Amino acid sequence: MTHSTTEQPVRRASGAIVPVLAFAGIVVAVMQTLLVPVIKDLPELLGTAPSNATWVLTSTLLAGAVATPIMGRLGDLYGKRRMLLASLAVMVVGSLICGFTSELLVMIAGRALQGFAMGAIPLGIGLMRDGLPREKLGSAMALMSSSIGVGGGLALPVAALVAQHADWHALFFLSAALGVVSIVLTLVFVPESPMRAPGSFDVLGALGLSVGLVLFLLPITKGSDWGWTSGTTLGLFGAAAVVLVLWGVMELRVQAPLVDLRTTARRSVLFTNLASIMVGVAFYAVSLVLPQLLQLPTSTGYGLGQSMVVAGLCVAPLGLTMMFTAPVYARLSAKYGPKVTLIIGMLIIAVGYGAGLGLMSAAWQTIVVSVVLGAGIGLAYSSLPALIIGSVPASETGAANGLNTLMRSIGTSVSSAVIGMVLANTAHHVGGVAVPTLHGFRVSFMIATGAVAVGLLMALFLPGQRRATKPQLRASSEEDAALERAHEVLGGFRGRVLDATGAPVARAKVTLIDRRGRQAGATLSGGDGGYALAVPAEGAYVLAARAEGHGPLASSATHAGDDRPVEVDLALPGENAGVPA
Repeated sequence: MTHSTTEQPVRRASGAIVPVLAFAGIVVAVMQTLLVPVIKDLPELLGTAPSNATWVLTSTLLAGAVATPIMGRLGDLYGKRRMLLASLAVMVVGSLICGFTSELLVMIAGRALQGFAMGAIPLGIGLMRDGLPREKLGSAMALMSSSIGVGGGLALPVAALVAQHADWHALFFLSAALGVVSIVLTLVFVPESPMRAPGSFDVLGALGLSVGLVLFLLPITKGSDWGWTSGTTLGLFGAAAVVLVLWGVMELRVQAPLVDLRTTARRSVLFTNLASIMVGVAFYAVSLVLPQLLQLPTSTGYGLGQSMVVAGLCVAPLGLTMMFTAPVYARLSAKYGPKVTLIIGMLIIAVGYGAGLGLMSAAWQTIVVSVVLGAGIGLAYSSLPALIIGSVPASETGAANGLNTLMRSIGTSVSSAVIGMVLANTAHHVGGVAVPTLHGFRVSFMIATGAVAVGLLMALFLPGQRRATKPQLRASSEEDAALERAHEVLGGFRGRVLDATGAPVARAKVTLIDRRGRQAGATLSGGDGGYALAVPAEGAYVLAARAEGHGPLASSATHAGDDRPVEVDLALPGENAGVPA
């Protein structure tokens, strides 16, 4: 994979880019929990059976899962801001469709369009990486990454309030209005990224991944209705395995794949994505358990008898705490690195769920649990994009973060299925109505704790990351910004560009070429002649250097694909000299 910059002048990122992009992330995350307050009423509202009504939620999940890696790759190719605006526009259209209908099929279509906007979160992270100086990047990416939880948490009380005092279609008009505001703010305050990946969009790869994800996630979300051992469920799981394996084989042979599986298989990327699944499981468990516990009547002996709005307000600190942990993450990560911060976050999540086993007897106790879990999940979510960005070339930021967001979505889907099955199997049946039990709630919390333990194990396998000790200065140009970002990557080639006398050559273009003759990276040397280039995978490469007033140079070098940089100094010949053989 390569990265390049556009030739046209690039508008500088303003100070508003962080809140504007975070707001966009929160808006699209709201779509996931928008209808939670009216879930039990959907069959009546849509005039259909309960099993059919659940498609209104399932369609959003499936569309979001498909959109995140695809929109990330499109952003790498054609502009992240452009694709962010497209995602928000699709969400607005979907919201308006839902706002004007009570027909099931039309509602499902509109909700799918709403879910398509989930690709905005990895696009926002990519825009931040490309447009912000390093000293602001940590807290900014932390806030953007956490927006998926912040939006979901804050949507619950607001949606409950709207649903209790207005027609339920008002939820969709409100989401459409938020989408329009986000589009306007993005147009005004967010500049387009100059970074571009060459090549064309992998249409077959996108279709293959989409089909594979739908075949995999569909039985997870509907397995409790169909039966986990039914032919439909098992058949879809089997078909998903076949499609995804074939898709992987095809992606390895494509010159410009949708997802670079070789990069994805690197230890730092692989274990970050595996840990992301576990964090997703842990996040969604509390979102499923606490609202039900709070709303169950006190006559059950353990229910807290709160209204829908009060229940939403008690869970809202989960999202608020996630938002406020962004600056805390930035300090911890700067001092200890994102790996350690991820581990700290997971330990806090484990403490929160452990305490939650005994804190279920009062509304204030659920607030305490929400705050502790919000802090842990916020730190964990904030660490994930930094770990991904530190492991992939700049041209793959959108696609790599899209895949990571997908991993979190898979985690929440698995959590929804498993926790839902546990609560159903442990429920008491009173008058034909299944009532969740306190035992079921506690088992759900223990499952979440187990997921965190697995995530901790995955995090321990992540490679350690060195922390920069030099001052963090704002780049004076887009080329210098690209050089700064290159220095953040642990592995790759580094060195200096020198002239025939040994003096440093500034602003020399250094191009990395892989063994297939494809450009795998490019940068400009700094004032001291220094350069740094990440490598997408192990293997033999050619480093080609060129500068005004000097002859070109091509030098062969090999990299093991690990975190250790390979030092290669490039001595440019005189202007009339040829390229060495």
